[in-house]
Amino acid sequence: MAPLARARRREGPVGAVCLQLLLGLLVLSLFCEACKKVTLNVPPKLDPDTLIGQVNLKGCLRTFDLISTSDPDFIALEDGSIFTTNAVSLSSGKKEFSILLKNLQNNQQKQIHVNLLSHSSKTHKTGETVLRRSKRRWAPVPTTIKENSLGPFPMQIQQLSSDTVQKYNITYSIGGPGVDQPPLNYFYIEKETGNLFVTCPIDREEYAEFRIICYAKTLDGYTPETPLVHIIQIEDDNDNPPIFNPDSITFTIPENSRSGTLIGRMTATDRDEPNTLHTKLKYRIVRQNPVLPQGGTLFAVNPVTGDISLQTPALDREKTDSYTIFMEARDMDGDRYGLCNTGTVTIKVADANDHAPMCEHGVYEVFVSENTIGREVMKIGVVDKDVRGTPAWHATFNIIKGNEDGAFKIEMNKDSNIGTLCIEKGLDYEKNKERRLEIVVNNEAPYALAPNSGPISTSTCIVVVKVQDVDEGPEFNPMIYILNIKECLKAGTVVGHYSASDPETRNSEDIRYKIINDPCNWITINNEGQISTTRMLDRDAPDLKLYQCNVTVAAVDRSGKTGTGTIVVNLLDENDNYPVLIQTEYTICRDRKPICLTAVDADIDPHTVPFTFSLPEKEIPYWRLTQNDERSVYLEPADNLGYGSYLIPIRISDNEGNYGTTEIKVRLCDCITPGDCVYLPKGTETLHAPDVTLGIWAILAMILGSLLLLLILITLCRCFGGAPMASTKHVCDDLANQNLIISNTEAPGEEVMDPNILPVKAGNMVTSDQGAALNASGVKTGGQECFEMVKGGHQTMETVRGGGQHTMESLKGVEHHTLESGRGYGQSMMDTYRYGYSEWQNFTHPHLTEKVYLCGQDEEHKHSDDYIRSYNYEGRGSPAGSVGCCTDQQEEEALDFLDQLEPKFRTLAETCVKR
Repeated sequence: MAPLARARRREGPVGAVCLQLLLGLLVLSLFCEACKKVTLNVPPKLDPDTLIGQVNLKGCLRTFDLISTSDPDFIALEDGSIFTTNAVSLSSGKKEFSILLKNLQNNQQKQIHVNLLSHSSKTHKTGETVLRRSKRRWAPVPTTIKENSLGPFPMQIQQLSSDTVQKYNITYSIGGPGVDQPPLNYFYIEKETGNLFVTCPIDREEYAEFRIICYAKTLDGYTPETPLVHIIQIEDDNDNPPIFNPDSITFTIPENSRSGTLIGRMTATDRDEPNTLHTKLKYRIVRQNPVLPQGGTLFAVNPVTGDISLQTPALDREKTDSYTIFMEARDMDGDRYGLCNTGTVTIKVADANDHAPMCEHGVYEVFVSENTIGREVMKIGVVDKDVRGTPAWHATFNIIKGNEDGAFKIEMNKDSNIGTLCIEKGLDYEKNKERRLEIVVNNEAPYALAPNSGPISTSTCIVVVKVQDVDEGPEFNPMIYILNIKECLKAGTVVGHYSASDPETRNSEDIRYKIINDPCNWITINNEGQISTTRMLDRDAPDLKLYQCNVTVAAVDRSGKTGTGTIVVNLLDENDNYPVLIQTEYTICRDRKPICLTAVDADIDPHTVPFTFSLPEKEIPYWRLTQNDERSVYLEPADNLGYGSYLIPIRISDNEGNYGTTEIKVRLCDCITPGDCVYLPKGTETLHAPDVTLGIWAILAMILGSLLLLLILITLCRCFGGAPMASTKHVCDDLANQNLIISNTEAPGEEVMDPNILPVKAGNMVTSDQGAALNASGVKTGGQECFEMVKGGHQTMETVRGGGQHTMESLKGVEHHTLESGRGYGQSMMDTYRYGYSEWQNFTHPHLTEKVYLCGQDEEHKHSDDYIRSYNYEGRGSPAGSVGCCTDQQEEEALDFLDQLEPKFRTLAETCVKR
């Protein structure tokens, strides 16, 4: 630097600039110095991750931190190996790139230029083109070396040769693990001959194979051959014995286990080559400690898997609680020349509950004062041979006799296995001076029986408790008195008696009573123990929320000693409520789907369900009830019942017959859903079913009609001649509620077609047709009931119900069909064909008036055959008597009763008299 400095001072500013340029060139020459150019001979096409050669990086830059390439298709590793990252095609026959090395500490960097030439042609120094052969000996088969070979070393193991030696002066070199990578210096190659040598014996378990890279180069660095990866395999030698890992293991098996019980598995491993005889192991038990008196071993081992199992069922923990066995593993499939090793197995015998606990003593005796509570009486020790502190050792006590009242209990101390007998309830000397307790001792864990052994017997002990007398206060008997009071009793009603007595004398004199705790204030007690109510108690009252109350009563004797008892007061339910319907308004649409009526009862069992529902008789033709369950019923209207709003009384009774009536409002509406029923047809105000009960006026109208018919018949008979009446019948009053009985019913004549003909009887049966109204001509509208009229002295009643027919006809050859002769139909059926007085009156009055008028207008009496003719009424006689053809002539003069009729009936009768 001194000459440069002198030049700078001498030249001035110009010299300084020249000096800076000189320094820059010097630094650039130091840090960008290019190393020796490398030429590699490669195939025209290279696949990714292909090794194309190796360069000496440290020969260019001794220490470097970064390695990079100018072409991303190639990558260089620290050992100088060059690999392709992508597929590369040398279409022009050559390719160039550089490898850049950087040292970050001193900012030094160097480059190595790499020139790739394809195999198709090669121009050497002389410029001549050399054609390469496609087949050569550059790729020998893998080399095998015997493990632990004895040499002599170095020992030749292979020779590498390239056919390019015919054209070039080739030198050989190798690299990779075993050469210039750990482990170092295991192999080397002669440059001129290609002979490959190993320098020392190799352990296969440490290095199973080596993959070294072989190079063939010319003296000037040209590589006519692609670097070769050569595999050197180490052949296994049986130099490793089996090893147990761990070499000691412990298993546990319960005592009294059966033969063949699996205990555990112990296996060994061998470092030699797998799946060869060098690693094929066999197991066996060498010896057992302690040994059995009779010799042999208790255990067996599977020679292939190493599973250890129980061979002889003779494990008893109380005798021997641990065994040690020595197990051998031998390779070469157990051959005696194979290598072997041993492991230790400790087998511990777990405790099983095969010994029952025993009480220390068979009989105990103890003294206890009466009325003592919560005191320890005595301690009971237990002896058990099983393992201490385990469920098989912990004892449990159970008093199986003498403690029926629960006066005693036993508390257990698990640490000491000692039971403590305690008193839970006071003992009474006057009742029992001595208690004898029988106690059974068991374990927490169930007993485990040894093979071929009998059942284990449990231990029992007896504890005699002697009660000592103590002076005590009055005692109630019973201590808890159950008092049942009916609801709604008047205040002050005596409902019971509760007294106490001296437990020693059994005397109740001079004992006074008082209530010391009554949260409900339902009862009082006087000095004689008489119990009375303080007020009227009603379970349905809103202020009464509980139906049971516990009252504490004290009894005090003359000495001031006190005894207490408890009165449990139960307020009993009375059947003072009848069932009622929950809902009282309903809507039925055009589909006439039944509605469900549900009832509730404020009473409780047994004063409630099942409920019975019924309808009044006048509602039966129009509505029908069908039981659903014990609390509800279905209500269905008759098919011919018109739209409108109806008030229907429903009678509901409970299972004890207590009943009440709830009136419901049902709207029968022409709608699809109940919500659509916003109006009813005009004139359909709230309706009630017509009253069908017969009254006195209806019966009188019937009698008057019969009299008119009688007069007509008498007139007809007199015209044709007849016998004189033998006698005059006495006329008596008829009852208002008598009903007509159909007898001798036959089919009507063909000519009976007049709609004004009077019907014999209207049915009152509960059918789908009920509730239909009668029109002015006597025909039921909206229903399917039809009535056949009398024709020629024959009567027929026919009822059509829901499409089916129910017909009552007289038996053939029988002139009179009475109530008794018709019992085949049942009394209930006969009752359904009755009308009330008002219904008959409303029906017969207009028809009878019309008939009378026709009779007065027609002198030939053409309508006489259509009149009602009742035969053989088996009840009270009718004032008109019989209206038969034959008797009419004989009773012609029996008309005195007409003089006793009221004025309006007399006027009606006079219109029928022929003048």
